[in-house]
Amino acid sequence: MNPRTELDTRYSEEEATASEWSDAVALLTAAEIAWLTTVRPNCRPHVTPLIIVWHDGGVHFCTGAQERKAKNLRENPEIVLTTGNNALNEGLDLVIEGTAALVSDETRLRALADAYVTKYGPEWTFEVRDGRFVGDGGPALVYRVEPRTAFGFAKRPYGQTRWRFTRK
Repeated sequence: MNPRTELDTRYSEEEATASEWSDAVALLTAAEIAWLTTVRPNCRPHVTPLIIVWHDGGVHFCTGAQERKAKNLRENPEIVLTTGNNALNEGLDLVIEGTAALVSDETRLRALADAYVTKYGPEWTFEVRDGRFVGDGGPALVYRVEPRTAFGFAKRPYGQTRWRFTRK
């Protein structure tokens, strides 16, 4: 996954350089919490924090089928996912735009279940059954988001990078 990388000089200090996609992937891999934005049927946004796993070139998250985000995704799978460090003068914040796609392949789900335990510990152990995760909270749908466009907001120096991805 080698996106086209552009520094937007309109929103960047003179000494800023474009952030590397590998830095964004490192941040996504390490992020314990991200904020997911979906669109309600009445077109109002819905934003919620959740845990994520970066695996095989995509961001993954899970949710119960009757939760608001799952209901929204059934109607409109377009999402925005944000994460970062919430500091003004250091780090990198990310905004990922893409389409959430259900993951139901049991081999992929098992690999993702292992990734959750590796990242978050044994309390996030899921069984894989009927194309879903099953845990203490009941069954959960699993979604994958491959970035279509992503933005990195670096601080000190301030710089805005846009990554655009080409689909095969």
